[in-house]
Amino acid sequence: MAVDVFAADEQSDAPVELERWSTLARAVLEARGVRGGAEVSLLFVDEEAIAALNERFVDRRGPTDVLAFPVEDDPVSAGRFPDMGGSGPGADPEDRPPLLLGDVVVCPVVAERNARDRSIPYDDEIALLIVHGILHLLGMDHQLDAEAEEMEALERELLAKFHAGSA
Repeated sequence: MAVDVFAADEQSDAPVELERWSTLARAVLEARGVRGGAEVSLLFVDEEAIAALNERFVDRRGPTDVLAFPVEDDPVSAGRFPDMGGSGPGADPEDRPPLLLGDVVVCPVVAERNARDRSIPYDDEIALLIVHGILHLLGMDHQLDAEAEEMEALERELLAKFHAGSA
């Protein structure tokens, strides 16, 4: 059973290749040890939508490039199974509902600006934001310098492996 990445483009301001970015997200999840039966949502939204999420959940005003919403903050249990009411006697363990890891929300318009400011291709910026968001879902953070260095090194490694053009 493959890792499921559900992608949706809920904006029309910048081009998004849903299949390409779903494939990248799935490859990163699998490289980090996530196996079948897990689900992640990858959403591309406009500035208004990401600004509303940023203010509501991060307490910061204005749009941002990427937000990650893990289902649980505990990277050991990484997510939850829906309907934890039990499967009943004689149930097949293979029929378990999927493990929900969380959502990665990307704003392509902010990504375009970031790419222009950093003089890199737009696709490289989108790829970085997806990898960054997934690593957050898997429990990584960058609050401390050591954490930031570890996360950035892993981002570079994963991008080099799964996204042509990234250095």
